[in-house]
Amino acid sequence: MADRPYTLLSCGMSIDGYLGNATEERLELSNDADFDRVDDVRADCDAILVGASTIRNDNPRLLVRSQARRDKRVARGLDPSPIKVTVTGRAELDPCADFFTAGESEKLVYCASATVADACARLGQVATVIDGGEPVDMRRLSEDLGARGVQRLMVEGGGTVHTQFLTDDLADELHLVVAPFFVGDSRARRFVDDGRFPWNPDRRATLAGVRQIGDVVLLRYALSSRFCAD
Repeated sequence: MADRPYTLLSCGMSIDGYLGNATEERLELSNDADFDRVDDVRADCDAILVGASTIRNDNPRLLVRSQARRDKRVARGLDPSPIKVTVTGRAELDPCADFFTAGESEKLVYCASATVADACARLGQVATVIDGGEPVDMRRLSEDLGARGVQRLMVEGGGTVHTQFLTDDLADELHLVVAPFFVGDSRARRFVDDGRFPWNPDRRATLAGVRQIGDVVLLRYALSSRFCAD
């Protein structure tokens, strides 16, 4: 099996660790300057992964926004934007979602073994459906991406996906942006769920950088020996 890709997790959260509020209204956790930074990181990756809940709740396009960055990718023989990847247990995704319809890049759906047939029937015309195990195994997913030529993977959430990558020790780098406000509602979604994380009081993560970007702060953590301090 191929090596897994270098994996970078990217997340924005409130001071008290929430990814949004408890309503369906989208909560802006960043600013234009940081969105541009994220766009630059995206442009340097081979694939971007989000969970099915993120597709259902946020309807992200997951495209490189900057024309100059898209042109640079094309000049390297790549699609304008990275491969789009999602993971789902139920395969309850709308084939008309922007994840599937926006952009020219390949779309990959890793689903639980029991839902492969349903996923193929629903999404087979707009994406490549892949059996990810029962339940979906993130290491299996990562190694399959490596076999498909993905060398650098960006994981953009949500909380369940971040938890799975972190607890399975599959993350090499974490970009954590902290917005200058509190959510203060335990019904809202936190950055991660409960779990046994490799980084704990006895094994502290390495803080590799701190950067103020307007009114938010970017914390960059090195989570493995493969960390690239570029």
